[in-house]
Amino acid sequence: MSQSQISIDHILAKLAEESKNTQEVLEKGRDVLLDQLDTSIASTPYKVVWEEDRVKLKHYKPEGPVKVKKPLLIVYALINRETMLDLQPGRSVVQSLLNEGIEVYMIDWGYPTRMDRYLTIDDHVNGYMDNAISFILKRHKIDSLNLMGVCMGGAFSIIYSALHPGKINGLITTVTPSNFDTDQGLLHHWTRDIDVDTIVDTYGNLSGDALNFVFLLLNPARLMIDKYIGFVEHVDNKEFVENFIRMEKWIFDSPDVPGETYRQFIKDCYQKNLLIKSEMEVGGKRVDLSRITMPLLNFYGKYDHLVPPGACDKLTAAVGSDDTEDVCLNTGHIGIYVSSKCQKEFVPKIVEWVVNKTEASTAQEETKTEIN
Repeated sequence: MSQSQISIDHILAKLAEESKNTQEVLEKGRDVLLDQLDTSIASTPYKVVWEEDRVKLKHYKPEGPVKVKKPLLIVYALINRETMLDLQPGRSVVQSLLNEGIEVYMIDWGYPTRMDRYLTIDDHVNGYMDNAISFILKRHKIDSLNLMGVCMGGAFSIIYSALHPGKINGLITTVTPSNFDTDQGLLHHWTRDIDVDTIVDTYGNLSGDALNFVFLLLNPARLMIDKYIGFVEHVDNKEFVENFIRMEKWIFDSPDVPGETYRQFIKDCYQKNLLIKSEMEVGGKRVDLSRITMPLLNFYGKYDHLVPPGACDKLTAAVGSDDTEDVCLNTGHIGIYVSSKCQKEFVPKIVEWVVNKTEASTAQEETKTEIN
């Protein structure tokens, strides 16, 4: 028998084996898909304690004792939903924070309608955010709280902290774009020449579905082909299937973005890069990053294709605080919140930082009170 014949026989045998294995996986997968699946997201209990228009404030309280006097407010992006931080059991950022005695509030931006098309960044930052923060401060009888921003919500949090520094005890930014003059990532290339005026003037709000499609096009092979092949390969694993569906539900739950907010964010940030230069204006006031003098913890992902490291790593040098820290995790844009490996680094670091910065500020406030 020739060498070539042996190789062909080996290949055919492997193909037959793989075919059998695939058939077994699909047969087990059929049983998994026909069984009752738990694909619920955002299952951590909370109460809505404040509402204004479409915006709600969720309050999460630890089952055990609260270990930190000042709560943590999380501000998500207007794109997609804040449920990412409470996506699945065992990998919920919110639940992990609660387990460590951190009291959490989170803004739910809701679903903008046509009546919201003229809302600006000023309306979101100096309106909704400031009103929610004032509510929390009054409720807890404190002067400042800890603020954590996610992606576009992180940019909003930077703006808020520069305009209202006295209300923020410590600022945490996660996968937050602050420097938009970078060649890393297709999104930054695409948005430089986008005709945002025509889009907003024609359609009003930016369609969440359209924006979601753009994100898929940034990495089509991975996001529109590979992941579904991976689904078929693991369709016999019930836990995998449940978490896959949870992620799909979150991805395609895409609210529209208010038109005027989108217009200013693209023009001032992506096209003019005004934020990192301290030249952006919101509500008639300049967003001066030197006014951010509170402690700053800045997370970003090494493999983030939406907000690459070059969009994040200039912030700590641009603010006025001398208490800053950059943390680069070996993950992408979403993995920082759902990766089991990152969960072991991300939340513990936040907890340690929040506890230390809150204790330090509380001690200073008590000393001032005694002196007065």
